[in-house]
Amino acid sequence: MRADEKRAAVGGLTGWLMRRLRGGGRETSRLALVDRITLAPRQSLALVEAEGRRFLVATSPEGAPAFYALDEQRAARSSARLSW
Repeated sequence: MRADEKRAAVGGLTGWLMRRLRGGGRETSRLALVDRITLAPRQSLALVEAEGRRFLVATSPEGAPAFYALDEQRAARSSARLSW
């Protein structure tokens, strides 16, 4: 897969996830997009809540999204990066 094809795939997946989190899901959704900001034309940060936990999701065309857990226990130990 070429680099531009990978970027398009990551962008498509990120767009789908953002649409789902904005309210395209069920009324009792366990996922919520709390806030999103654009850092550059193709880079953004999103604050996502999933089952009571909050995650910071960083996206860019250079690779897969990075997920950072923001719950109090993990923040006290370290700011470890989670990737799925």
